[in-house]
Amino acid sequence: MNKVNLLNSVVVIVGAAIVFLGLNIGLGGIKTLGWQSTRDFVSITDAATFNAQDSHIRFIGGLWFGVGALFMIGGFAMRSFRSILIALSAVIAIAGLFRLSGMNTEVILSAEIAPSLVFELIGFPLLAWWLIASGKRDM
Repeated sequence: MNKVNLLNSVVVIVGAAIVFLGLNIGLGGIKTLGWQSTRDFVSITDAATFNAQDSHIRFIGGLWFGVGALFMIGGFAMRSFRSILIALSAVIAIAGLFRLSGMNTEVILSAEIAPSLVFELIGFPLLAWWLIASGKRDM
């Protein structure tokens, strides 16, 4: 497999993972941690506020689904989508930095968060770099 096909495959796989996570969040919502759990993990004390925030989380899940769809499409139409994929990779890295605003290292370094944070802060910048480098070869 040559480098271009490998990059395209990686982009499609990344997109599929993001699509799955978007569906998980968008269809699962806050109450059950999406598809991650079958149990409720929150007690609702203010139903109206909870329902509004759950709706916002589902919307964000839909956005995440859209990001994943763009990655998947980009894997098949790299020339047309390269700049979009680079920008999305940068946005994901910036969003990863926002995790640090919680100022809770116990959570950030936990098994539930650390792998995602590594992908966000290291993996996506590397993917952006790979996309940039592959674009220079195409010129």
